[in-house]
Amino acid sequence: MFSYLDTQITRLGGPNWNQIPINRAHVPINDNLRDGFHQDAVHAGVAPYRPNSLDGGCPFVAAVDDGAFIDVPAPVAASIKERGNPLSFADHFSQVGLFYRSLSPVEQDHVVDAYVFELSKCWDQVIRERQLRALANVHPDLCQRVAEGLGLPIPEPTEPPAGTSTSAALSQLGRSWPVAGRQVGILVGLDFDAGAVDVVRSALDAAGVVPLVVGPHGGLISGLIMQRSYTVAASVEFDAVVVVGAVPAASDAKTSVDAKAGAAHGGADPRVVKLLGEVWRHAKAIGVTAGAEAVLAEAGIPEDGVGLVRGDPAVVAAGVLELLSVHRAWQRFVPVSAA
Repeated sequence: MFSYLDTQITRLGGPNWNQIPINRAHVPINDNLRDGFHQDAVHAGVAPYRPNSLDGGCPFVAAVDDGAFIDVPAPVAASIKERGNPLSFADHFSQVGLFYRSLSPVEQDHVVDAYVFELSKCWDQVIRERQLRALANVHPDLCQRVAEGLGLPIPEPTEPPAGTSTSAALSQLGRSWPVAGRQVGILVGLDFDAGAVDVVRSALDAAGVVPLVVGPHGGLISGLIMQRSYTVAASVEFDAVVVVGAVPAASDAKTSVDAKAGAAHGGADPRVVKLLGEVWRHAKAIGVTAGAEAVLAEAGIPEDGVGLVRGDPAVVAAGVLELLSVHRAWQRFVPVSAA
């Protein structure tokens, strides 16, 4: 491993990048170089130059007998010197092909959808066609599905297939991940069970997860501080959501404030319905305690849905933490890709 000088200077703060521990030599370095940014060395002498009399001429240049590093002239075989790239620099598709082949069907669906989504926002068809030609050299399935999503013809590959091997390490499925640092939204109404919220929060806190209580409005409700309100809470903030009790429509859920907030729904607050619908489509874990079942139907979430935990607060918290460890409820949707 090596790092080039320009990267070190621009990213690590200056010319003294070789003084930080990761780049520092294993043997002590004694010199008079004290200028420039990122100066980490602790110099013992007082004179930043040589020859000098203030430090008695120190530091001296080490001699060969002292074990100093020296360059030893050595003959080399006759050859041709040229500036060129390794052959691997011409390989643009084998790594990305390995990545796509190694993904599970549902993960491949996400890749296809992402390509279609992003390329659909590119108005220049030449760029879309150029990208499809690149995808044709990555994997035929990927190219075909993206081309169909864009309504464009499927180009022929310009290079031989990039390989057939796979790597299990490239897929997230079948593995578990740390949950510490994840954020879970705890949705409550005006009349909620503070004890139930405390059980859920304590379980999340113990696992290093960040609980954020979301209520009809900010400030205090039943002695508990609301970190978010229905108006400002967004599904992208949360890795999972727990609904504690009923979440009826709040007083500000009216069309004069927000058309979406005042949309016609049942008894649940329409902003909570919208948030839960997004969380469901993003395959995130959802937990509900007693009294919160009605909002599931309004959000179009089946009672036996994958990644849905129902029960008392302790059961819900434990189930959500378990689902968080696998990142998403991957089996919630039937993948389109072939295995």
